[in-house]
Amino acid sequence: MLKGFFNVPTPQNEPVLNYGPRSLERAALKTALEEARAKKIDIPMYIGGKEVKTGDTKEIRPPHDHQHILATFHEGDKSHVEAAINAALAAKENWENLPWEHRAAIFLKAADLLAGPYRARVNAATMLGQSKNAYQAEIDSACELIDFLRFNVHYMTEIYQQQPPVNSKGVWNRVEQRPLEGFVFALTPFNFTAIAGNLPTSAAMMGNVVVWKPAYTQIYAANVLMQVFREAGVPDGVINLVYVSGPVAGDVIFNHPDFAGIHFTGSTPVFQGMWQTIGNNIHKYKTYPRIVGETGGKDFVLAHASADADVVSTALVRGAFEYQGQKCSAASRAYIPASLWPAVKANMQRDIASFKMGPVEDFENFINAVITEASFDKLAKYIDDAKNDKEVELVAGGNYDKTKGWFIEPTVLRVNDPFYVTMCSELFGPVLTIYVYDDNKFDEILDTVDKTSIYALTGSIIAQDRYAIAKATNRLRNAAGNFYINDKPTGAVVGQQPFGGARGSGTNDKAGSMINLLRWVSPRTIKETFDPPKDYRYPFLAKEV
Repeated sequence: MLKGFFNVPTPQNEPVLNYGPRSLERAALKTALEEARAKKIDIPMYIGGKEVKTGDTKEIRPPHDHQHILATFHEGDKSHVEAAINAALAAKENWENLPWEHRAAIFLKAADLLAGPYRARVNAATMLGQSKNAYQAEIDSACELIDFLRFNVHYMTEIYQQQPPVNSKGVWNRVEQRPLEGFVFALTPFNFTAIAGNLPTSAAMMGNVVVWKPAYTQIYAANVLMQVFREAGVPDGVINLVYVSGPVAGDVIFNHPDFAGIHFTGSTPVFQGMWQTIGNNIHKYKTYPRIVGETGGKDFVLAHASADADVVSTALVRGAFEYQGQKCSAASRAYIPASLWPAVKANMQRDIASFKMGPVEDFENFINAVITEASFDKLAKYIDDAKNDKEVELVAGGNYDKTKGWFIEPTVLRVNDPFYVTMCSELFGPVLTIYVYDDNKFDEILDTVDKTSIYALTGSIIAQDRYAIAKATNRLRNAAGNFYINDKPTGAVVGQQPFGGARGSGTNDKAGSMINLLRWVSPRTIKETFDPPKDYRYPFLAKEV
């Protein structure tokens, strides 16, 4: 075996391509989109290195063009979850005993594949399957996932390098970072291909084996990721990709004695339900499972009277409406001082009127479709209820159409009650609710912001007054795990802003940092004594003479 202390390449954030007219990346992406739309593919599960087809197929359609069929995938049942667990456990010994530098090399290669030959393909899959425009796909399925892979390799080496700083005379103390004893369950969401890639790979990188269940609405891009992982050299059985319903997966996984942890991004109710099930089954497991989850958000923007109206309105329209408000960090409630409101309102109405909405294949469209008909119907109901409420002002938008795709206009509501339903409930769509407050009630509005929601994921303060910034930063310290000053509350970058929230928003284990990777190892302390004692007697026992 190789001997040496190896330094991995220093990670740097992947440059974001701009996809401007006549650029090479725009041409490559247009070609990838055309090729993907021109054929219907059949997507298998991947269990123990085998492509598994059940014959029980479901269709994948673009949310912005629901009459078109992109692909079919093969849905599994309990037997496939069991097979995935067995394949993972069979691969465990060889994988965890593989020297760490070889694990590092696999995921560094995966990053380079995504940065190079797979870039257009994974972005096109994300655009078509999840209705993201070119820029939103680029910062997600290309750049963020590449960053996760490269930075996590770096964090892995930092974890391994952490050793006891003190050794007594004749003693050598060491800490070994073992993978968890069992398998990890990765349950990933629809809205970010990067999350779908990071949740299984961050655990696998630390020597764990994984059963991965993506959201059905993300399977089209997940299939591309699995092909990247296989080409990069992830051994058979280390990451197993299955398509089953949540209850089917949970019934098998949460009753298995080798269940060692869950890496989750999704809704708060689902996460709380799984936590309860794990607690009820705790006596069944060989070890206490690691429970890591990032869930919902009701993310805020708070403007102070000293803020620049242009900065406020830009933060709101970008933060609330990029990717149709379907980011867990999206701005969905805002608090604007009365003196700024006329200018902010006019700016937003001007900007929203300039938005183009339609399919992702047309690069002039800033707004695309929401993910499913169920999401469309939920949002449409909230909008209709607000339009019929005399206490609510419709500032912009308010229309919707599902003839061709699940299109919801970016909608801005102004409410008289800071605790109106759309100020408190997570909608996960392009609906922003604004409460206008008296300029001299900034202290009161801080308390309102803090207690309005069960969530604490992201938030921002926009102000020129440094005393106001300092006060908000302190008073809202528990209201957001990612807090922004003079910026929108979205767009965390791996290596720069570790991401995660507390309260109802999750366990705050900070994806994109060493903190998260520490959850996928179980340290063992090793003390070696070179000249051990040969007599039990201590000096104090000697008789005085």
